[in-house]
Amino acid sequence: MHNRSLSLLFLAIFLSCVPLEIAAQRKSKNVKKIENTDHLKVSPKLVVGIVVDQMRYDYLTRFWNHFEDDGFKRLVNDGYNCKNNHFNYAPTSTGPGHTSVYTGTTPSTHGVIGNNWYDKETDKEVYCASDETYNSVGTMTDAGKMSPHRMMVTTVTDQLRLHYQMRSKTIAIALKDRGAVLPGGHTANAAYWFYGGNEGNWITSTFYMNELPKWVSDFNASDAAEKYKRPWTTLKDINTYLESGFDNNKYEGLFVGQDTPTFPHDLPGLWNNNGNYELIKATPYGNSITADFAIAALHGENLGSDTITDFLAVSFSSTDYVGHKYGVNSKEVQDTYVRLDRDLARLFKALDKKVGEKEYTVFLTADHGAIHVPAYLKDQKIPAGYMEGGELATKFKEFLEYKYGTIDLVKSNSNYQLFLDHDVINNLDLRIGDVQRELAQELLNYRDIERVYTAEQMWQNEYTEGIPYILQQGFNQKRSGDILMVLKPGTISYSVTGSSHGSPQIYDTHVPLLFYGKGIRKGSTTERTEIPDIAPTISALLGIAFPNGSTGTPISQVLK
Repeated sequence: MHNRSLSLLFLAIFLSCVPLEIAAQRKSKNVKKIENTDHLKVSPKLVVGIVVDQMRYDYLTRFWNHFEDDGFKRLVNDGYNCKNNHFNYAPTSTGPGHTSVYTGTTPSTHGVIGNNWYDKETDKEVYCASDETYNSVGTMTDAGKMSPHRMMVTTVTDQLRLHYQMRSKTIAIALKDRGAVLPGGHTANAAYWFYGGNEGNWITSTFYMNELPKWVSDFNASDAAEKYKRPWTTLKDINTYLESGFDNNKYEGLFVGQDTPTFPHDLPGLWNNNGNYELIKATPYGNSITADFAIAALHGENLGSDTITDFLAVSFSSTDYVGHKYGVNSKEVQDTYVRLDRDLARLFKALDKKVGEKEYTVFLTADHGAIHVPAYLKDQKIPAGYMEGGELATKFKEFLEYKYGTIDLVKSNSNYQLFLDHDVINNLDLRIGDVQRELAQELLNYRDIERVYTAEQMWQNEYTEGIPYILQQGFNQKRSGDILMVLKPGTISYSVTGSSHGSPQIYDTHVPLLFYGKGIRKGSTTERTEIPDIAPTISALLGIAFPNGSTGTPISQVLK
C-alpha cells in the first residue's frame, strides 16, 4: 500500500510537471523565433563593398569642399567613419589589399603576398590572379585566364554564399582583373573586369561561366565605353582646385604624344598611340564606366530582391592609374576624386531605387595609400629620394663574389625581398640563417635602405608593433623571401614622375574606412582599426561565420 501510494505520488508530480516543461519549451521556441526574426530585420538585402584603388585617407578631408551631398559626404555624415584605419602589413599593393579586405586577414595567412611574386615551388614569377587552366570569356585574348586559386582562405563573400546554401549571389566588378577576382572569392557567381585595346568590353573567365549573360553582352554591344572617348576636362573650374599643385609641372607623367601634362587631355587625339580603350583606365572615365556597369549588374542580376542577402563588390581602379601617372598632388587626381564623388552618388541613388534606401549596407575603403612624388618633396626640402637600383645591384654582386665566390646564392627578388638558393648555400657548407644575417648586414650599409630583416627573425620572433609587426603580417612562411628590405621614408623605386606605393610607411597604410546603411551607427572614431577588421565586422552584421583565416576583430562601435 505504501509503495503504491508513493508510485501514485510520483506519477502525479510527473504529470503536473509535463505542461510546465512543454510551456517552457514553447516559450524557448518563441524566443528563438523572435531572435531569428530580429536578425532578419537587421540583415540587409544587399552588401556593397567598395574599394577605391590608391586612396589616401586625407583625400576625404582635402577635397571635402568639392564633394556634393550624396557621395562621400553621405557616407561620412550618415554613416560611420574610422579615421585611423591602417593596413597592418606590407607590401601595400592591389592584390594583397583586396584580398585582405575580403578575407579578414593578412598575406601571412591568405598567401597573396604581392601582385606578382617569385614562386619557390615553380621557380618562376607568378601573378596573383592568373590561371592557365581556365579560358577567357568575352574576348579572344588571354586576358580572361584568371581565377582566385592562389588565395588560400575564404572571403566574406564565400561565407555568405555558404551560409545560404549558395542561394545568395555574389557579383564582383573592377577595371582590374585582380580587383574583381579576389573580392569575389572562390564561390562568386561572377567576376567581371574591363579589357581595353580595340575592344572596350567587360570580360570574365571560364572559372565562373562559359558565356556572358545577356545583360553583359547587351552592355558591351551598346558601345557604352565609346561615349568616354572624349576630351578630359576638369569637372569644375580648374582655378577652384586650390587643394592641388600647379597644372603644368615636372612631377607628372605624359601620355604618348603629349608635350605637357596639362588640361584638357585630348583623348581622341591620343587614342591610337595610348592603347585605345586602355586609355580610359588612366582617366576618371574608367571609374564612370565601372559605375555604369555596376548599376547594370544591379538590375541584370536582380541583386537585393529578397530576404537572402546578396553581395556586390566594386573596385574603382582609375584612381590608381591616375595617381601613378600624375602624383597625389596633381589637378588630375583632384578632378578624378571630384568626379568619383558624382559616380558614387549615381550608384547610391540606383541602390535607393532598386533595393530600398534602408535595405542595403555599404563599406568603402582602399587597397593602399600612396606617397607624394619624392622629387616634389625634395624641392620642398623634405627628405625624400629614389633608390638607385642599378648601383645597388652592382655593389651587392661584388659583395657576393668577394664573400662567397658566386652570385648564385640569390635566386630572385620581388617586393623588396631576396629569395636565396638554399641548395647552393647547403653545397657551400653554410648555414641558411648565417647567410641571411650576413646579407642583411651588408644591405643595411646601402644608402637608400633603412631596415633589413631576415626570414629567420620572422620565424623566431613575434612582433606586436612598428615596422617589424607590419612586415611579419605580410610574411608567409611558404611563399615569402629570405631577406626583407625597407627603404627610407620618402624613398621609392619608381620613375621621377607620379606616385607609387608598396611600403610599410604610414603614407601607404593610412586609408579610409567608411560604413553606411542598414545596421550601421552614425559616428566616427580615431581609435586604430585595421584592414582585416572589415570582413569580421560585415560577418557579424550578417550573422554568418567569419572567413576561415580571419585574424581581424569586429569593430563593435560601428554596428547598431
